[in-house]
Amino acid sequence: MRVGQGFDIHALVPGRRLVLGGVEIAHDRGLQGHSDADVLAHAVGDALLGAVGAGDLGRHFPSSDPAWEGASGSELISHVLARVEAAGFAIENVDTTLIAQEPRLGPHTAAIRKGLAAMLRLDDERVNVKVKSTDRLGAIGRGEGIAAQAVVLLRPLQPSKP
Repeated sequence: MRVGQGFDIHALVPGRRLVLGGVEIAHDRGLQGHSDADVLAHAVGDALLGAVGAGDLGRHFPSSDPAWEGASGSELISHVLARVEAAGFAIENVDTTLIAQEPRLGPHTAAIRKGLAAMLRLDDERVNVKVKSTDRLGAIGRGEGIAAQAVVLLRPLQPSKP
C-alpha cells in the first residue's frame, strides 16, 4: 500500500468560473490559475503523484507550458491516473477537505463528491469530500481564496509475492 498527501490553494478573482472536483459552482468569482484552478483536483493529483514518488503537478504540468493553459482538473487527473497505473497501483480511497469561507460549499458537497469520483473513475463510496471554513481567520476567512487537502491510499494492482 502507498499513501500520498496533497495540498493546493488559489485566489478567488472576478471573471473566472469556480470549478471544484470538476463541478462548476455558481459564484461571482472563480479561482485564478493557469489551468481551470480546480484546487480539489490539484490537491488529489499531488497526493496521487506523491504516493508513487513522482513529484507534484507543477513538475508535470508547469504553468510556464502553454499546452496546459486552461486545462481542466479532469484532464490533469487523467494523465496522473495513467502515471499511477504505470507504476502498478490503483486507488483504494480518497479523503479530501475543501477549505473556504465563501461560497458556502456544504450544499454542493454531494455533487462535488460525485464529480471527483467520476474524474477518478471510482465508486462514490471510495471518495470523501469534507468542507470547512476558517471562521473568518486569515486570507481564506476573508474570502480571498479556497484551499484543498487530500489523502489517498493506493493498493498494488498485483498482489505482492511473499
